[in-house]
Amino acid sequence: MPAQPLAEVFGFPISNQSEDARRSRQYRLCPYNNKVPNCTKDSALDPLGVCSIFDGDEATITCPTRFRQGWKIITDTAERLFPGQRVLALPETPLPDKNGKAVGNIDVLLVAHDETGTILDFGALEVQSVYISGNVGDAFREFMADHQNGSDMVWDREFPRADYLSSSRKRLIPQLMSKGRILSSWNKKMVVAIQQGFFATLPVLPSVTTGEADVMWHIYSMSHDPMQDQYSLSLEETVFTKLEAAVECITATEPGEVADFVKKIQAQVNKRLGIRGRKPRADHLPSDLLEDIEVPE
Repeated sequence: MPAQPLAEVFGFPISNQSEDARRSRQYRLCPYNNKVPNCTKDSALDPLGVCSIFDGDEATITCPTRFRQGWKIITDTAERLFPGQRVLALPETPLPDKNGKAVGNIDVLLVAHDETGTILDFGALEVQSVYISGNVGDAFREFMADHQNGSDMVWDREFPRADYLSSSRKRLIPQLMSKGRILSSWNKKMVVAIQQGFFATLPVLPSVTTGEADVMWHIYSMSHDPMQDQYSLSLEETVFTKLEAAVECITATEPGEVADFVKKIQAQVNKRLGIRGRKPRADHLPSDLLEDIEVPE
């Protein structure tokens, strides 16, 4: 288990004290093709330059720009959707609904065209990083306060963690339901770039053949090169799915037992009303559950 939660800061592991790493921290640079040379995460003036955090021993990407390393996600998507064709990548392209109102921006629109520039086809690339639960800013600021000598930092407070549930419900699902449904209605395909650890938290998605798929999941890993002391992004697997089946699978909720729920709220009601010893009526609950209810003494 790492001694601290920061996998990469301004593009490099904190253990990397090379000239490039020190320069990147000093000038708050983004080595991963941000819109500008500097990191702009959370703030252009005082960016939170954490590219990835440790989830156990694995480096987990928390900044979508981190996926742009070497523009591999672009070439992987182009080869998947339009092999052998001329392809232009258009970032942050607004996607309109029926009324011309943008439902959001496509992370990268890939356009296949001929030698005259005439559009032949297009598809979308969406990038899904992971939200952080907890405070990563304190660890980041402590390291940056002495980043030239902070490679042995030990973090003795609560570690921030990867919040996969919020990442899927608040980010991934809305993207699929809004942008994905419009693209699917046009018979256009979407590639979702996602890391292995994130994808592993999703339910097993029903797969289809390549030709049937309208959503293709490009599943990436982060591997560490100890000689260079750097992480690199690699495409490990592609999963082919239908949009609606994937959305239904991810959003499906398995209901619990109503009796268990009533047990819990009866205890809360008893406590709120100052009632001692009252249990739910037997006609609402199995008798073997009634004895387990905790009530105020």
